[in-house]
Amino acid sequence: MKDMMIGVDLAKNAFQVHGALRTGKVQFRKRLTRTQFSVFMAQQEPCLVIFEACGSAHY
Repeated sequence: MKDMMIGVDLAKNAFQVHGALRTGKVQFRKRLTRTQFSVFMAQQEPCLVIFEACGSAHY
């Protein structure tokens, strides 16, 4: 397992994605559409993924 964490802020049409090493060093920050998000995540090595969502994110 790579020493990477990916944080995902869910929204209706776009996701904010933040990648950091477990030391806290930022590796990337991206804004992705739903289509881009699935392609992006399929290309990642196994890592810890953390989802954050507000109460209305499931709509």
